[in-house]
Amino acid sequence: MDESLMNAPPNMNAMKSFTPPDDPANGGRPIELVVLVLPGFSHLALHAFIEPFRIANTVSGLTLFRWRIAGLDARSVEGASGILATVDVTIDELYSCSGYRGPNHLAVVSGEPVGRRLSPQLNNFLRSIARRGVPISAVGTATWLLAQTGLLAGTRCTIHWSRLAAFSEVFRQPQIRDALFVKDGQFSTCAGELAAFDLAVDLIASHVGGFTAQEVCRHATVEGQRSGSNRQTGPSGLAFAGVSDKLLMAMRIMEENVECPLTMSEVAHRAGVSRRQLERLFAAHVHMPPVRHYLRIRVDHAKRLIEGTSMPIIDIAMACGFLSPSHFAKCFRTFNGVSPQQCRAAVPAWVGPGLG
Repeated sequence: MDESLMNAPPNMNAMKSFTPPDDPANGGRPIELVVLVLPGFSHLALHAFIEPFRIANTVSGLTLFRWRIAGLDARSVEGASGILATVDVTIDELYSCSGYRGPNHLAVVSGEPVGRRLSPQLNNFLRSIARRGVPISAVGTATWLLAQTGLLAGTRCTIHWSRLAAFSEVFRQPQIRDALFVKDGQFSTCAGELAAFDLAVDLIASHVGGFTAQEVCRHATVEGQRSGSNRQTGPSGLAFAGVSDKLLMAMRIMEENVECPLTMSEVAHRAGVSRRQLERLFAAHVHMPPVRHYLRIRVDHAKRLIEGTSMPIIDIAMACGFLSPSHFAKCFRTFNGVSPQQCRAAVPAWVGPGLG
């Protein structure tokens, strides 16, 4: 393989090394990574994913990892910030050599509108990579693409929190999780942005050991890698620390029971407190009754579905536990100042057709 193609992310060429490694991982050869970037990708996610591998090479003094940027074609790819990423290899070129099995790992970094990115060419490429047994990581909204190919059927996965609600409604087969990253067999999925760093460090630990992974964190002035099972976001309305575990549990119970809302007595029972105690906790820390906080959670969930899918408004109302469209509209307007229909009308034109 042409080593001239093995380069770091854009503007980082001077920082890469090609010293042959002594490390026994991968038979003494560098782990070859291919990072496929799609238009509108997050530069933060891209660099958060690649930089740990560059740092691993630096702190070890070895070329443990090498990487290339791939594109759908040879043209530079424009990210969400408007900065271009130079493409080293196209997805067609990756398999132009007879007998070439592919990279040791493929990562896909996508952007918006993700629902329209899965062309027949990309679909065939991803499925071909999967058939060869190459591990695949989807960073951020790229999880949506893998789900569209059908590769995530029955697989535990995650996606950026802004897409969690829409993903769970559009795709029924994958098992979605609110987590920083999830590794399930051949596939890893990641919330994107800074969580891409955590996934990369985990992959480094898997390939070359925990010591190098720890050194990467230390070099990056990170106290330590966050667990993939950590939630992307805290409970709704929680902007403070040191509160009661029972309050946090009650909030989590509410968030996990949106379609079929529980009574406050049932929430309190599951959280291990009396209803009276639950009301005192919410009054002291959230400054609203628990029943109103629960209603806000359901309305917020509905708003994410309106903005992230083309589901009919009435179906969204039912998915969020509202049996009456008029009651849903009234509650939605109370919290958002506009009707559900007005909210939908303000969504960019590509969202509905792309994600419904």
